[in-house]
Amino acid sequence: MASLSLADDLFRKLHAQIRSGAIGPGDRFPTQREIAEREQVSRTVVREAVARLSAQGLTISRQGSGVYVAPDARYEAFQVTRDDLSELTEVVKLLEMRLAIETEMASLAAQRRSDEDVAAMRACLAAIADAGEDMVAAAEADAAFHLAIAKATGNNYYERLIEFVGVRLVPPRTLVLRNQSIEALDAYSLTIQHEHDAILNAIELGDGEGARFAARRHIANSIVRHSRTIHQENVG
Repeated sequence: MASLSLADDLFRKLHAQIRSGAIGPGDRFPTQREIAEREQVSRTVVREAVARLSAQGLTISRQGSGVYVAPDARYEAFQVTRDDLSELTEVVKLLEMRLAIETEMASLAAQRRSDEDVAAMRACLAAIADAGEDMVAAAEADAAFHLAIAKATGNNYYERLIEFVGVRLVPPRTLVLRNQSIEALDAYSLTIQHEHDAILNAIELGDGEGARFAARRHIANSIVRHSRTIHQENVG
């Protein structure tokens, strides 16, 4: 475990140097031996950290020449990984970002949606209801609902962003409902259903301001729910 922690620390340090430009695109990367001596860590730790850089496309190997920083390394794509969402505090941060994006997205969807868009959203909500206690299926249908809203905006950048984030857009219910009863799950699901219905109804009516308000309330309530769980666990 200690070596993994050291590898994590080294990865973050090297990653920061690349992103800041301290080691620029196209530059030859220090050898594993040089890094090990400079950072006072084992070669195993260095190999693990460098392998992660390579896996993320930040470095490239040239046979017989060494390892180089990728030409586009500083323009690394935005990512939200499953590991990022393993803790409730990180989920809340993502929800705060969604609050800014999805309120306007819902408003645009209300102004531009077609009958086909509304039908697609309705099908997603039906799929959430059909999922029952299957949290994975419910999360996938939930993500599909938000993607349908993005498509209804007619703005492909919204669609690409929501599609890229995918199912990670929806906080894992297992986090906020861990150690909770079936009754708690049912109550949670019903609350989410009412919030989703309010968003869809406003979009179907072409009510941009109403859709904005409903989306904001949905995500703001989700922030409250997850923050409350964090508080309860800290107190407990």
